[in-house]
Order: sequence, then structure tokens, then C-alpha cells
Amino acid sequence: MMAFSIQLTFPEKSWREWLIAGLVFGSSALHFSFFFSYTQLIGDEGIVLQGAQRILEGQILYRDFFSFLTPGSFYWNALFLKIFGNSILVARTVLLVEGALLSTITYLLARRVCARWTSFLAALSVTLTSLPHWFLVLHNWDSTLWASLALYCAVLFLQSPRHLSVLAIGWFVVLTCMFEQSKGAGIVVGLALAFAIIAATDPAMVRYWKPFRTTLVVGLILPFLAAFLYFAVNHSSLQMAAGWFWPLRHYSEINKTAYGFVAPVSALGRIYSGPWDSRLVAIIVTAPWFIIPALPLISVASLTHGILKRWRGTSHGPGGAYHVLVSSTVIGSLLSLVATGRPDFTHLLYLSPIVFITVAWLIDGQMPARPAFRVIQPLLTVVILLSCFAFGMALLSKPLSASRIVNTRRGTLKAARADEIIEYIQQNVSAGELILVYPDQPLYYYLTATSNPTSYEYLIPGFHTAEQYQAFVKAFDERKPRLVFLEPSYRERLSAGNLNLSARLLTERDVVAEYIGAHYQACADLTAQNGQHFLAMVRDDLSCPER
Repeated sequence: MMAFSIQLTFPEKSWREWLIAGLVFGSSALHFSFFFSYTQLIGDEGIVLQGAQRILEGQILYRDFFSFLTPGSFYWNALFLKIFGNSILVARTVLLVEGALLSTITYLLARRVCARWTSFLAALSVTLTSLPHWFLVLHNWDSTLWASLALYCAVLFLQSPRHLSVLAIGWFVVLTCMFEQSKGAGIVVGLALAFAIIAATDPAMVRYWKPFRTTLVVGLILPFLAAFLYFAVNHSSLQMAAGWFWPLRHYSEINKTAYGFVAPVSALGRIYSGPWDSRLVAIIVTAPWFIIPALPLISVASLTHGILKRWRGTSHGPGGAYHVLVSSTVIGSLLSLVATGRPDFTHLLYLSPIVFITVAWLIDGQMPARPAFRVIQPLLTVVILLSCFAFGMALLSKPLSASRIVNTRRGTLKAARADEIIEYIQQNVSAGELILVYPDQPLYYYLTATSNPTSYEYLIPGFHTAEQYQAFVKAFDERKPRLVFLEPSYRERLSAGNLNLSARLLTERDVVAEYIGAHYQACADLTAQNGQHFLAMVRDDLSCPER
């Protein structure tokens, strides 16, 4: 039987389903716990954490420090750090719970039309592949949670229309926008597309929905209104608007990637070389690099088939609308990545809790397909599940083999190697002191409980404007921190991995590096956890700290 004629189940009405959902949540949380204190000291994690720290100090986002992100993740993490203590492990706990919830939502949404074991395998695949790949406190995971909840509430509304579920749809859509504007736009497009298709093919269902329109408007307006009022009261509404629209003119200029791009792509030749058995293992482990970018095609096929069946009048009601809704949401979210120029593998993984619902359809035989495809479907299922398991185990090997303890002022972490910058800062800089880490490692500020003397946590050539560089130098000159940590080869390293930056790097001056060179002297050559070299530098009128 085709998927579009299958009736939806309501797993929340069964205590057995709640037990299985609890098992998904618990097993996911257990798996994520191995990554809980593991770090590679990736600077992106410091953007949200240091922003939350500034908020705890009384600063106002956009007015007192710059960000091109919407405000959600900064205030969300600040709330938990305020209540439970200012530690990266508190923020990681929030991330762990979010990840377990995402896997659980995948199970509950897939279970609407698929068998228990199929839905469980889809949720398990999300657990193994998505969050462990990038276990960082980021706005991406926060926004994915709200987007998944928006879809979940929309499905609930299809099954049992209620004002509460409509209010929740609007609320979670706006929260997605407040945590990441591009993903929020994708959810809006996806849901709007789905309801437009349903409205065009099933007018009776739309007439039944009319009493809920006002509730939806209220759910959409209230969170936006609260945010605007907050920033207006704090005299930063104009700065907020500028920050929200800033990526439209700057972000994609240097961040464009090919669809499904994988960062270590240059190492593919080495990975796939060697004896045939090692090559086979490498292919299985890295297969998700190619499988996951291909998965949205399931949604395209599902939506196309669903539209045709609805136009022919052979698929109406919640069952058919469900497939249109999920497929449209996946497509809308994917379009947001394409529009921002970042449809790379990592950003596709941020969508996996939604995308893997369609994997459950595939495994369960719910997808319309030709007989030839149904012959290879069992083999395709085995390949997807085996590769997800192998990929997940490869990711798990990293925290399990990490033996270095990294003691920081914001919690004890473990890593594969030591980080000399953190050690040097904590030996020679008191908590709360101003330092500069240039150009791009805001996580150091948070972990060492230090502060940046400017309103910019990092500067990236081609990403930030010449005016922002000049404002940075001015603020830096006014406060003149005692110590600076400079990565001299940053531009060369960035240019090697980003072709969009090459021409700009050859012509642009680095006024900040020039200022540092003119007013600071080198004291020590330090090695970061990732192998990059930094110079510890002191102001010219001071002596180098004794190590």
C-alpha cells in the first residue's frame, strides 16, 4: 500500500510508545554523554558562550557587542548559566538534552506512518550521526530543536486541530527565527508551501481550519513583539535590525560552499588508499558524506508524488497531508541553506532530525517506487544503517581515546592534546582581565574567564567590513590590554581552505595586525590544541610574564 493512503497513528496515546520514546531519549542521552566533556577547542562554540557571558555582565546584544545572529541562543544559554552556574558543562548539558529530544521527535514523527522498529532505527541513526559530529554549543542545534517542534505541532494539528497546537506552531516558528534567521525562514517557507498545497487540493480541510487563523497570528506576533520591545527599551532596536540583515550583504560572500561539501575533502585520496579491506572500511565509514546530502531527494520525490495524488483526488485527509507537510518542511529548510550559500555536509547534518523521518519511510517501504527499485531497497536500507553505525562509532572513538585533561576556569574538559594558550593565559592573566585573541578564537575568552576590549569577539577578512576593522582598532587603542595572542599565519590558513577569500587577502591590509606589531612585543610561541601557532605578546612598555 502506498504511503499516502496510510492512516496516521497517534503514538502519544499509547503507554508502550511512551516507553519506546523514553528509551530513545535515554539511549541518546547516554551516547551523547561520551562527548559531554570532550573538546577540540573549536572557536565557533565561543561565539554563543562569550555572548552569553557578556549578557550576564549586563551588556545588551547589538548595543554593546556585535553579532549578526538573532538573539535566541545568547539569552537561552545565559539563562541556564545564570541558574545553574557559569560553566561550559552547564551549556553542554543543555545541548545533550536538546540532542536527546531531537532523536525522540524523529521517532514520534516517523511513527505516524512507520513501524516501531523502523522509526526506532531512524531515530538511532540521528543519534549516531548528527550531534556527535559537531557536539558544540551553537545556535544551529538550538534552532533545529525549535524547527522540529514546529513541525511536530503542525503534525499534531493535522491529526487533532486544537488552538493550543496552532499557538505552538506560531510560537516555535518564531523561536526558530529568533535563534537562526535563515533556518526560521526555511521553516516558514516549508510550512507555507505545505499548507498552500493542502489548501489547493483539499478545500474542505481548509474550511475546517478557518477558526484557528487568529490563534496562529497571535502565536506568530507575540514572541516577535516581546523581542522588539526588549531591544527598544534598551535603545538598540536599530542596531538589532542592522545585525539581523547584516548576513544578506556579507555572510555568503566568503562562506559559499558546494552542496554536500566536506571539510577534509582534500584527504579523500589518502583515506581511500591502501589495501582493499582498509579501503572498504573507509568507504563504509565515510559513506554518510555522500548519503546524507542525497537524502533530501526522498522529500522531493515524496512531495511530487503527493501533489499528483492529491490533484487526482486519490489522497486526502491527514495521511496524505502528513507526507506533504514533512516533505515541504525538509525542502524549505534545504532551500534556506542553498540561499545562504552553506549547503555543506555539516549544515545538512543540522537538518538530520527532520530529514531522517524520510529515511524511516524508505526503510518501511512507504515510498512510491518502481519494481526495480523495490528489489534493491533492502540492500539500500542495510547500506544506510551500516554506514550510519560505522560513522557514529568513528566519531565515538575520538572522545574515548582523548587522554588530556584541560583545566579551565569554566570547567574541566578532555582533549586529544594539550593547549598551551589556555595554560599560558591562566598562569599569567587574572579572571576578568582584558586580553585580545586575534583574529578568531572567542572560546579562549570564555574558558579563561577573560574579556575582549572591543565589541567584536573575532574578525574575519572579507567577512567583516573595513569600517569594522577600524572600529576594532579604535576600541583596542583606547583600552590597550596587557597581553595579546596573535595567530600570524591565520590569513594563509584561511585562504588555503577558502577560494572566495584569495583575491581579497592579496589586496587588503590587516590594520589590526599592523597595530599589534607596532605596539606589542613577542614573548612566547605557543601551540594550540589544533596545532596552530600563536604568539603571546605584551605591550611595549611592559615586560614579558615569567612562565
